[in-house]
Amino acid sequence: MSISMYQASVPVFQRQLGNLDLILDKAAAWAESRKIDGSVLVTARLAPDMFTLARQVQIATDNAKGATARLAGVAPPKFEDNEASFADLKARIAKTLSFIGGISAAQIDGSEDREITLSAGPRELHFKGQAYLLEFAMPNFYFHYSMTYAILRHNGVDVGKTDFLGRS
Repeated sequence: MSISMYQASVPVFQRQLGNLDLILDKAAAWAESRKIDGSVLVTARLAPDMFTLARQVQIATDNAKGATARLAGVAPPKFEDNEASFADLKARIAKTLSFIGGISAAQIDGSEDREITLSAGPRELHFKGQAYLLEFAMPNFYFHYSMTYAILRHNGVDVGKTDFLGRS
């Protein structure tokens, strides 16, 4: 049995973004229970030269909506990147889930050889659909999702592997 491009993308993004939403709930509750302003975590980073938690969530959602859109042959929606609270980040996740939930399997299946072109600063990157999804979009999504988890865990939020993977 083979797996389709849709199955390898949209349901995976939906599950992990749902997990991310729950992780942010835990982080907000953790901060509130300790009387810590949530912005302390939203602006936290693992190292001085790394992005903040907010930026990690923004990039993870950008990867999910961008990959889904490109594989479907439609333009990805643009978000403002102005989230400053857990509520803002959760709203961004909800907008992303709404967008990718509106893309059908018929729009993505068969996109293995679709030409995908991205701008990365001054460079232009070229991929075939399957290579783009498996070698670029998914690794980037998981990197930024993982960094969000790591920032929270580093700061003491009680999240674990089950939160990251979700419950089956």
